[in-house]
Amino acid sequence: MTPPNGRGLLHLAAAVDQTAAHDDVSVHVELTRLAESGGFDFVTLGDSFARPGFDALAVLARVAPATTRIGLVPTVTTTHTEPFQVQAAVATLDRVSRGRAGWCIDVSTTEGEARLFGRRHAAPVDALWQEAGQAAEVAARLWAGADRADPHPVHHPVRVVDATDRHARTTAARYADVALVQGTNPAQVGAIRAELQAIALAHGRDPDELRVLAALTVDLGDGERAAEPGHGGGGPRQTAQGPLYRGGPVDLAELIAAWHETGAADGFHLTPVEPRRDLERLVNGTAALLQHRGLLRTFYPGSTLREHLGLGRPAHRYAVTGGTS
Repeated sequence: MTPPNGRGLLHLAAAVDQTAAHDDVSVHVELTRLAESGGFDFVTLGDSFARPGFDALAVLARVAPATTRIGLVPTVTTTHTEPFQVQAAVATLDRVSRGRAGWCIDVSTTEGEARLFGRRHAAPVDALWQEAGQAAEVAARLWAGADRADPHPVHHPVRVVDATDRHARTTAARYADVALVQGTNPAQVGAIRAELQAIALAHGRDPDELRVLAALTVDLGDGERAAEPGHGGGGPRQTAQGPLYRGGPVDLAELIAAWHETGAADGFHLTPVEPRRDLERLVNGTAALLQHRGLLRTFYPGSTLREHLGLGRPAHRYAVTGGTS
């Protein structure tokens, strides 16, 4: 299906993170099923060595049987972990979800986290992201090898990288299937997208293999209202946590449609300020309006996350033909 603007259908994703006081897995199930009812491509769940709490991979493995189509993307940090262990854990999520797994690749940069693992000092950020890229490469090769030997093969979990930080962009361009990019207007997002595509091309990769999603935090309040000054049609407002949209679901739909029209991004990754309230408004308001305009899917034509994103299987890039180089 081609929408009226001639571009591909929008891709939408949502964060389902909870505060420490609300880390009941049943809430994650509820939120993920709500996002699935709105046709979202995937949900993300953050994780970090720097904070106590649940394990994102384990939570989404429990969410998987309660959902049928939506992608499940936990954050998994490559620093202080072995690549084999990471890929095996993500592959397990892929199997229990039948091809709906993703992996939000992140690094651990603080001295406190390094001390947790007996390291005296944290490595430079550039080195950490280079290490993350190597872990992504190792995982892809192992998944490709498993395809030939496993009667229940891994479906190449989708690799996601937040490419807002310049240090992460080479890793995103070379190894990610989805890059998340923060910006308060289409020009900012489009400029980073162009940079990512140039890096991908320089490393022999087809830039069209990379999906770019604009990342916004959204506060949809308690009712429909015009976007506040500095938000909505004028663009989100920059905050310490990133770009923030504060307004109603109708104006948000207009913003999403307008940004998509420019070609700056393939879609949006939305982080609700109040998960249950804002996600309900996203699904019943914003997503419904985008579906009515023919910009967002009304059903899932496939069953895997790669199919939702229009991505092929990359096994040929990692096929082993007598060596691993």
